[in-house]
Amino acid sequence: MQNGENDLQPIFSHAEPVLAVENVSETILYWHNVLGFPNKWTWGKPPNHGGVSWNGAFIQFSQNPQLAVASKGNSIWIRVRRIEILYRLHQKQNAEIVAPLKNQSWGMTDYTVREINGYFVHFAGAAEDRGKSAAVMPGTIRIIARTPAIQEARNLAVAIGASMPANDAMMKSVLEAAVFAVVAEDTLSGEVIGSALLVGDNASFYYVKDVMVHPAWQGKRVGTAMMRELNHWLDDNGASNALVGLIARETLEPFYQQFGFVQAFSMLRYIERSER
Repeated sequence: MQNGENDLQPIFSHAEPVLAVENVSETILYWHNVLGFPNKWTWGKPPNHGGVSWNGAFIQFSQNPQLAVASKGNSIWIRVRRIEILYRLHQKQNAEIVAPLKNQSWGMTDYTVREINGYFVHFAGAAEDRGKSAAVMPGTIRIIARTPAIQEARNLAVAIGASMPANDAMMKSVLEAAVFAVVAEDTLSGEVIGSALLVGDNASFYYVKDVMVHPAWQGKRVGTAMMRELNHWLDDNGASNALVGLIARETLEPFYQQFGFVQAFSMLRYIERSER
């Protein structure tokens, strides 16, 4: 299909397989209690349709005993990060693991569960993710609850190639808007090697902004430690029922999902004004 330069393109959010099952209610309880999917819904009294979800994975179930019997042995493939954590959960919950966790020659790590209806569920992740999940933040780094200084924020932005306000007055306004902030400091050099801001009205909305880690310290759990501090502050001090948002590149979505963030549709508008 060819389109003009200005033609709109469809935007896909996710795909949801629909599995024929003998009993929708029992299936959903299994996927919730044994496989660990936290979100569930049903339709009908008694339920004849329903589904479960977990971050970006969505599965629906339709009650059709005859088709369910004929469909046994079919399979679905679900990609996941930090696969070892999920594997340990499924071991603990006594899921029927028919193929154990294994690094495959095609660069994936996977294992297979036969679920309650006889479907094979393949959980898979990039093989290198297993090593990353074991990384530990260096003991010389400490997370401090404070707003970064203007120059500290500028240094980090330059290091990662991020854009920042052109002058110090605008930068000061950005930093002062934070209701909470943290910096990651290298105690040996005294240098700030990471920072993260939380802005908002402290009543109904918060926004995670400018999570930055110097390239020399990326992949060492520094960003994870800073996000944990933001989450702890929100849990202890955030307004009840407030919405917490952020904007992240697609490649960073799995990182933020571990802190409870989920994908959502949104709309954006940038204010363009010439500088005087």
